[in-house]
Amino acid sequence: MTNIQRAFCVVLSLIFLGVVAVLPGDFFRHGEIYRQLPLYCFLEKKALQKENGRDRETEMLLQEKNAEHLGEEVEAENRKEQETLLMAEAEEVEKKEALQKKEELQKKKEIQKKEAEEAEKKSPDGKKNEKETVKGNTEQKVAEPEITEPGGSEQEATEPGDTEPETPPSEENQSGENTAKEQETVALPHPQIDLSQAKLADFDYVMNQFFILDSNTETNAQQISAPRFLKEDLSVKKDSSVPQILIYHTHSQEAFADSREGQTEDTIVGVGDHLTELLEKTYGYQVIHITDAFDMMGGTLDRSKAYDYARASIEKVLEENPTIEVVIDLHRDGVPDERHLVTQVNGKPTAQLLFYNGLSYTVSQGAVSYLPNPYIEENLAFSFQLEYQAAQYYPDLYRGIYLAGLRYNLHLKPRALLLEAGAQTNTVEEVRNAMEPFADILNRVLKGSDKEG
Repeated sequence: MTNIQRAFCVVLSLIFLGVVAVLPGDFFRHGEIYRQLPLYCFLEKKALQKENGRDRETEMLLQEKNAEHLGEEVEAENRKEQETLLMAEAEEVEKKEALQKKEELQKKKEIQKKEAEEAEKKSPDGKKNEKETVKGNTEQKVAEPEITEPGGSEQEATEPGDTEPETPPSEENQSGENTAKEQETVALPHPQIDLSQAKLADFDYVMNQFFILDSNTETNAQQISAPRFLKEDLSVKKDSSVPQILIYHTHSQEAFADSREGQTEDTIVGVGDHLTELLEKTYGYQVIHITDAFDMMGGTLDRSKAYDYARASIEKVLEENPTIEVVIDLHRDGVPDERHLVTQVNGKPTAQLLFYNGLSYTVSQGAVSYLPNPYIEENLAFSFQLEYQAAQYYPDLYRGIYLAGLRYNLHLKPRALLLEAGAQTNTVEEVRNAMEPFADILNRVLKGSDKEG
């Protein structure tokens, strides 16, 4: 090295030491002296610019990805909403189809019923093999539960002419009882269906020949047993000195094809008067006939609470007359205008009869707990024994025993009965004529006779 070169190095060293002496803090910051060098600063700046460029690219890429993700979420939400709408539409279509099928099934049943009715009219024996049309006058619900215990006795029946020794019968009663004996002598069993014990033990046979089941209720072989019904002792020891039968009308305004307006004798109440007279004069029973209008409110027809009003009134009568054993709610049915429920009994045009029983059980809710009836078994047995007598002596008279889902005040007594006599298409005369064979079969059941045919 020449002297000039050595001198140049010394000068540079002195300059460096002078800079270090003037700027020691900045130069030795964090102990990273190399960061103060111009070349390092230049290279670092270039590196940062390049890195910032890469960050902007990454940010743009992330924004694109986020946009795609948000788009997918929106599409998924839209698909979900569309699926929900489609499911709702499918459910609505299913409901409409189910309703349409139900209506078609109902129409089919109605057609089958009409065909069966036509076949029944054409049939020489008039036997009933199909279910009858549902009542036109649908009964109202009764909301009150409890009732007192029955006052009926289970003593052996006496003959129609028998009365208590201490109360000699009047000449009028004797005449009536003799007439009843003549009727029983003339009337001979002539059933048109098989009433053998083997057939009566067949649940399906009994349901087909004797009962009509409403679609709103259910029953089974444990509940419907003809042999058991016939074994029930529903006889009454007759005592003409006290009332034993009560007749009333929940729907007192029911009239007939030729009823005169304003004439009570042309309504179901007038038919009740005739039945009362038959039971008293011909068979020697004392009867109470309640003619109150339970279906009239303020001079207007209103059946919404008729069963409630009737129950309250009848409960009071039963409390005042504990000797009453039989309670009959007498109605007429409602049928299509072209249907005429008539047959011939003893040469007279006679309206046909239907017995109506409530099971306090519906398909939709099961046991109807607010309508308890401790006498369902006895009610069914009473209706069946009446129908059994009709099947023997007046086979064209009866239409069946209709089984419905509610109670219809049949809880008032074990021998409570809702009787449908004819319909609005019958004449007054036809329905009045039906009371004669009905009074006969009622007397036979209360005597306890002819249970074995």
